[in-house]
Amino acid sequence: MSSMFEITDLQKIGVGLAGFGISFLFLGMLLLFDKGLLAIGNILFIVGLSCVIGVQRTLKFFFQRQKIKASLSFFGGISVVLFGWPIVGMLFEIYGFILLFSGFFPVVINFMRRVPLLGTLLNLPGITGLLDRVAGDTRRTMV
Repeated sequence: MSSMFEITDLQKIGVGLAGFGISFLFLGMLLLFDKGLLAIGNILFIVGLSCVIGVQRTLKFFFQRQKIKASLSFFGGISVVLFGWPIVGMLFEIYGFILLFSGFFPVVINFMRRVPLLGTLLNLPGITGLLDRVAGDTRRTMV
């Protein structure tokens, strides 16, 4: 039995690296913006993303004309973290991340709503209204 598309070993490694990167970023923020953990998290996330979608597509994604402001903010934030101002750098990174990946939020939110335990939590009255504003009109995207 074969799936619709095959996932290569490099893509599997990339998902792992990106996951570790996000974990290191989260841990670095929990530990009062530890500069080393944040730097490692940033590097792992970007390398993981490159492994998943390819180096050429990663460069094309970050350096599109309409996303240059977001990319400058994201990479500028990484630089600021590396130069020793982790809180300011993370603020720039978060802003850039939201601008870069905001187009994916509706798809991710609608996917998470279908996950058994998580979907129950996300469909609670207070959370549903907030997520509907972030995701846009969910009835349009549901099958």
